[in-house]
Amino acid sequence: MTQRIIMSILLSITFASASAQEVMTPKMLLELNKVSAKGISKDGKSVIYSTSKYNVAEDKKVTTVYQIPIEGGVPVEIASYKDLILNKNISPNGVYEIFTKDVKLKKVTGKDFYPEIKNSNVQIYDELNYRHWDTWEDGAYSHVFYKTTANGDDAIDIMPNEPFDCPQKPFGGSEDYLWSPDSQNILYVTKKLSGTAYATSTNTNIYSYNLASKTTTNLTEENKGYDTNPAFSSKNQLAWLQMKRDGYEADKNDIIVLIDGEKVNLTEDWDETIHSFAWDEKGDKIYFIAPNFGTVQLFEIKIPTSSKKILQPKQLTNGQFDVSSIVGQSKNLLVVNRRDMNHANELYTYNLKNGDLIQLSHANDATYNSIALSKVEKRMVKTSDGKDMLTWVIYPPNFDPSKKYPTILYCKGGPQGPLSQSYSFRWNYQLMAANGYIIVAPSRRGMPGFGVEWNEQISKDYGGQNMKDYLAAIDDISKESYVDTDRLGCIGASYGGFSAFYLAGHHEGRFKSFIAHDGMFNLRSMYGTTEELFFVNWDLGGPYWDKNNAAAQKTFNEFNPANYVDKWDTPILIIQGAKDYRVPVGQGLEAFQAAQLRGIKSKLLYFPEENHWVLNGQNSFIWHTEFYKWLEETL
Repeated sequence: MTQRIIMSILLSITFASASAQEVMTPKMLLELNKVSAKGISKDGKSVIYSTSKYNVAEDKKVTTVYQIPIEGGVPVEIASYKDLILNKNISPNGVYEIFTKDVKLKKVTGKDFYPEIKNSNVQIYDELNYRHWDTWEDGAYSHVFYKTTANGDDAIDIMPNEPFDCPQKPFGGSEDYLWSPDSQNILYVTKKLSGTAYATSTNTNIYSYNLASKTTTNLTEENKGYDTNPAFSSKNQLAWLQMKRDGYEADKNDIIVLIDGEKVNLTEDWDETIHSFAWDEKGDKIYFIAPNFGTVQLFEIKIPTSSKKILQPKQLTNGQFDVSSIVGQSKNLLVVNRRDMNHANELYTYNLKNGDLIQLSHANDATYNSIALSKVEKRMVKTSDGKDMLTWVIYPPNFDPSKKYPTILYCKGGPQGPLSQSYSFRWNYQLMAANGYIIVAPSRRGMPGFGVEWNEQISKDYGGQNMKDYLAAIDDISKESYVDTDRLGCIGASYGGFSAFYLAGHHEGRFKSFIAHDGMFNLRSMYGTTEELFFVNWDLGGPYWDKNNAAAQKTFNEFNPANYVDKWDTPILIIQGAKDYRVPVGQGLEAFQAAQLRGIKSKLLYFPEENHWVLNGQNSFIWHTEFYKWLEETL
């Protein structure tokens, strides 16, 4: 799309919504500054961070790096920060440096097998894991190397000839490898499985490679689920995150610490799951973040002297916000990222002595101060089985309860992801509300933050209780006089897209419009084409051909949205990325074709270059434009 056409669209939207300039717009959202922490300076006096600002019309992003006093002050733009913060890739003794690069180990392409056939374009596979997330397997694997800092030409691969990845695919990063405090070992995370075993297992392990002997030891061999995020304390004590059950990607995540050689689970008896953690500077406690009743909060837990003296975690923060990550610590100040449904991530400091949480960066204050913000309210809803369910309700800016508003049920993806005080640049509650809609976002079964039982109930029950939870939420808010019950919509992505497809055949006339983004439509073809089979094996119950598997048969027969297309009677917008290999392209195409053949008002928004998400800025702008255009047409 040319810049001239984009400018024309921008101007037309600006003209059409001139009266709404006091609220968030798609262009404004996409052009917010995105804050990214780089770390705390070596002297502990400053925080280094960057802001990335995107220009929709020019399709350009500008990144600026700043240094700001950790006690607060005016940020100063800097050209480089590499010498200001600790480089974790350099060994503690300064002799070695870790780096990663791809190593070609397997033949995949036609040219690999038939080099004389130079113009061939073919890929040949004889086992699973032939593609992952948005990338086809090409026979190259990411390996960890080290070299001396003085020479630089003596690189050694610590995973020689091993067809495994570190960092982990598709989302692993530098958290997957680190130096031991004595500089004698490199710890790294990988899943040393291939083919079907790789696709059906979550059994990553933490390995230790010894530089002197060039031997590798599996530190977590007895655990069959995820072992991730190893980190040493200042006392050289090792901790990591662990899930127990193989094949369950949303299992309870616990903190494991080595105490006198014993692996001690610090959070085994704590009824929640951990997102991430960081050691205290003194090494006598750990800070971590975890879902907590519709938010994500900061906690601490003390390191016991033995497995018999474990204490319960202590919650440090409390409020209607998410502490989304821990950046680092300098004496009594902990630097964190914080966000809420009205504000994107900004840096804050948490004072470990008095509990003060103070905003440090102010990258988007000017924007937020220029618009009316949404009112975000907790609402407790009674479910069909008598439980109390927290539901977030986001009201339009300048909400007037004497008026009636179209109202949208938001179905969260995951399905076990938290519905907290998050701020997305795609599914943005603030922007939805700014377009004049009340948004109803229930913490239905499957959400963390309400205990492990609530979190786990959704597996193998996709069309069951959580669907009743959705309907309980929309029915409850519909009792309010300000809700226009003739203008109810239902939207969602991923599992939320599945929810929209499923409810389209079960909503009993409640909704006037649906939007499903990269949702599972036909569970049989989904099982046959998705890449991480451990997910569908656990959550769907297993393969559809296993007639003796009651859980799987119930899923594919009772919970498959494709089985209820004959009951579809409502307009639906279907969005699909071609490079989505988690919920492959056929899901969206099958759903659109079914809707069209049924004569239902429907539209397909197809992104040839996008994966499960929409990442390109101009694509995202059109996504937002079509999203709200559809709602305006159908609600």
